[in-house]
Amino acid sequence: MRILLLVGAGGFIGSVLRYLAAQFVQNKFLSAFPFGTLSVNVIGCFAIGCIFALAEKGNLSAEWRLFLATGICGGFTTFSAFSIETISLMKEGQMTGAFLYILASIALGLGATFLGIVLVKLF
Repeated sequence: MRILLLVGAGGFIGSVLRYLAAQFVQNKFLSAFPFGTLSVNVIGCFAIGCIFALAEKGNLSAEWRLFLATGICGGFTTFSAFSIETISLMKEGQMTGAFLYILASIALGLGATFLGIVLVKLF
C-alpha cells in the first residue's frame, strides 16, 4: 500500500507539473507546433536519466526511485519511460529489441490513436 501511495502522490505531482510546464512553454510560442509537449518530453527524459543513474550508483533507494521515476516522471510524461526502457535494451546489447520497441511504439501508438478517433466518429 505504501508503494501505491508513493507512486500515486508522485503521479499527481508530475501531472500538475506537466500541465503547468507545457502551458508555460506553449504560451511563449505563437505556433500550432506542440513545443510545450516536446519540452515536457525532453525534460522528463533528462530527469529519468538522472534518477536511474543515481539509483545505479546506490544514491537512491528503491522507494525514492519509484516515487520519482514511476510517479513524478510517469505523471509528467510516459515518454521518459519509453526512453529509459529503450536505453536499457541498448545497454543490454539488445539492439534489435530496442529498434523493434521504438518502431512498434510509434507505429502502434499512432495506429491506436487513429483507430480510436475513427471508431468514435463512426458510433
